[in-house]
Amino acid sequence: MKALVTVVLGGGLACFIAGCSAGDSGEAPASSGRAAADHPASLAMAPRAAPAGAALPFPAVAPQERELDPAVNSERYNTIVENRFVDARQQPVSTFSIDVDTASYANVRRFLEHGQLPPADAVRIEELVNYFDYAYPPPTGDVPFSVNVEIAGCPWQPEHALARIGLKGREMADADRPSSNLVFLLDVSGSMSDPDKLPLVKSALKLLVDRLGENDRVSIVVYAGASGLVLPATPADRKQTILAALEDLRAGGSTDGGSGIQLAYQTAVANFIRGGTNRVILCTDGDFNVGVTSQAELVRLIEDQARSGVFLSVFGFGRGNLQDGTLEQLADRGNGSYGYIDTPAEARKVFVEELTGTLVTIARDVKIQIAFNPARVAAYRLIGYENRLLRNEDFRDDAKDAGEIGAGHTVTALYQIVPVGEESRPAGIALAGLERPADAVDLPGDRDDLLTLALRYKLPADSESSEFRFPVLAADRPFSEASGDFRFAAAVAQFGLLLRDSEYSGSGSFETVLETAAGAAGPDRNGYRAEFLRLVRRAAELRR
Repeated sequence: MKALVTVVLGGGLACFIAGCSAGDSGEAPASSGRAAADHPASLAMAPRAAPAGAALPFPAVAPQERELDPAVNSERYNTIVENRFVDARQQPVSTFSIDVDTASYANVRRFLEHGQLPPADAVRIEELVNYFDYAYPPPTGDVPFSVNVEIAGCPWQPEHALARIGLKGREMADADRPSSNLVFLLDVSGSMSDPDKLPLVKSALKLLVDRLGENDRVSIVVYAGASGLVLPATPADRKQTILAALEDLRAGGSTDGGSGIQLAYQTAVANFIRGGTNRVILCTDGDFNVGVTSQAELVRLIEDQARSGVFLSVFGFGRGNLQDGTLEQLADRGNGSYGYIDTPAEARKVFVEELTGTLVTIARDVKIQIAFNPARVAAYRLIGYENRLLRNEDFRDDAKDAGEIGAGHTVTALYQIVPVGEESRPAGIALAGLERPADAVDLPGDRDDLLTLALRYKLPADSESSEFRFPVLAADRPFSEASGDFRFAAAVAQFGLLLRDSEYSGSGSFETVLETAAGAAGPDRNGYRAEFLRLVRRAAELRR
């Protein structure tokens, strides 16, 4: 099965390439939030009836911690158990939360730049893919993001297909950015004394402060053995005051992150701007060793604080004792994103080039649900997103937390698909659960539908979600004829599979990744794709 389908939703709906169906016109939109009249007519698509058996949960993997060899360092990463292939007749529905984190890519780069292959659990493939922008069409109507689907052959498993789902958040000009109430929550413990920790934190936040204006306010909370308010809410046009407070910070003592988190949220709530951006920006290596210290306790603390309506951004710094697993979980539960800043260039990317997306959330609790047609799909595998899996019943549970999209952000997810008739061929990889029970029956679905895609999201101030869904048809298209962005994203995913020594890497190699990515790099205004090519070459050298 080799196909290319592109679907663009963004208030209006347009279909490109034969084989795209947007549903029957005139049906009411599926929404538990805004009224149907608030939706553009072109999104008037009723949800299809869920296939029989669709309530089967897509199993989630609880995060575990894996400690690296203490003789090397004390960094900690949550164990990743890769998603396996799922039989589409037994579990036709897959549900997950979107993720805009990019920390893993910068962390992988740091390992490679220092002459080491990263540990497998440091490689979250979705974060590698999402580090890069893709030229998805922007939204054009009330829905705050567009949805794009493209399907073509799978480069590392040619008898399979690869489906790419891409979201593009609405762009926002700097002048239109709402007023911000920002609390810098800074770890100044002794472990932050290295040049790539607190000194880099200071220079990174100075870049951010330079971009803020008179309608923005900045507070600074620090924590070490105890926590304290270094700078009360200060208008950002008083830049010298803010910069002087940052410059005076020194590292020393133990790390009581829990009390710092509580004080930061109290400060943010006390200065809350209704209709504005209210955000805690946590900068740390994650080495919490006093007070609330366990990952589970810290996550519960963040979940409690998140109910205040204040969002959280988490940025990891430094090497040797980075507590990556903890930081990633805090960001996920704090309605925010997780980045890793290893260089001044990365700080500029996050706090200058992507400032509006870093600060402004345009949609939250964004969930994706795919119903595969078992008449055409034998099995499927979601690549990455292992800690973002949801039970199918969570899709319409508005109390269930999911991911956020910032202004202008792109989000990409990839599924590897085994077509019906291909599952019996020797694929060279393990396919879990393809045994067909005697009582299995084909589920209802149009013969030409490959899958039906559904999304739910909340506007930042809403408590109820809006939903839309549409079917996607397939038309033959080899990988070589897919769009450049599709091929580049596939190359990045393949790179992640190889770094993880994944059993699903098929015929892939660093050489094929390099060839594919170089041929699909396209416009590269900031040089990030060229940097990727250099990292692939570096990984290939280290693997020899």
